[in-house]
Amino acid sequence: MAESSSDEGSFGQSWIRYDQRQEWNDIEPVPQDDGPFPVVRIAYTDQFQHVYDYFRAIVAKNERSERALNLTKDAIDLNAANYTVWHYRRQLLQDLKCDLQQELDYITEVIHEHAKNYQVWHHRQVIVEWLNDASKELSFTSNILHIDAKNYHAWQHRQWVLKKYSIWENELDYVDKLLNIDLRNNSAWNHRYFVICNTTKFSDEIVAREINYTWDFIEQTPHNESAWNYLKGILMLKGLREYPEVLDKCVALFESNCRSPYLLSCMVDIYEDQLEANPPNKKEILNKALEFCEMLADEHDLIRQEYWRYISRSLSMEHGSSEEEMKTDDNEANTETA
Repeated sequence: MAESSSDEGSFGQSWIRYDQRQEWNDIEPVPQDDGPFPVVRIAYTDQFQHVYDYFRAIVAKNERSERALNLTKDAIDLNAANYTVWHYRRQLLQDLKCDLQQELDYITEVIHEHAKNYQVWHHRQVIVEWLNDASKELSFTSNILHIDAKNYHAWQHRQWVLKKYSIWENELDYVDKLLNIDLRNNSAWNHRYFVICNTTKFSDEIVAREINYTWDFIEQTPHNESAWNYLKGILMLKGLREYPEVLDKCVALFESNCRSPYLLSCMVDIYEDQLEANPPNKKEILNKALEFCEMLADEHDLIRQEYWRYISRSLSMEHGSSEEEMKTDDNEANTETA
């Protein structure tokens, strides 16, 4: 009887080395070739080296067999990020006409262990395409996102499924649920934008709805950058100056003594967009924009102090008179002297 392996790892004491299995006697392992003078050679475990030596031998033979398929599982257990192993496994699945539902169950288990691994998600996408069945994908990604709501791979997979199979129903409700759990979830805000872009688009009616929706979250937490980014993102599609009600909301929030840098930044952006239209009260708008730039630079966004000074100079040069430019230069000189 073959002896059990004593190697460390997730295989357990019942795992048997390939050179101790009768059915593998015909295979000569192929060691990794690091050249005659390897530099900083990786210290693989004996088990890792053993499994991959046999994997290289199987690939060299281009063998299509059940034992080769089982071997890929061991190789994946040791390194789930190995592209070659996954590619070879997919070839075996096709040639052996394997049960793809079983493979979907298998990759589900692997992803739960390696949820931030690109290769495992790619493999799942291929299997879903072969099955032409995405019925499990939204619930599956929801489970992953419940564990890590900002898992990039899970979001990418979910968006691929939604777009390829057009299963948009209730997706905004799902986003709403996530945002009510964590209104700072930037991934959920991004996904909301993605869903609307691919369904209703941002018509005037939808934009009006989204302004009110987003503002509810902004009022809850004015220092939440994600909501402000989403708001400006939808307004920029047509132009910030086209939505005077947003400026009214911002002014009201400012007058309630809110000094969120994202509020002030949004107001600068709106004033700057208004200036582009060359309004009759241009000087008044410019002065407001410069005032908010100064507030951001001197008190409320110190980490980007130089950026706001640059914006202030740019606005003065583009929209101001020579007198206003000189005033700006004098203010900067006084600041530096102080």
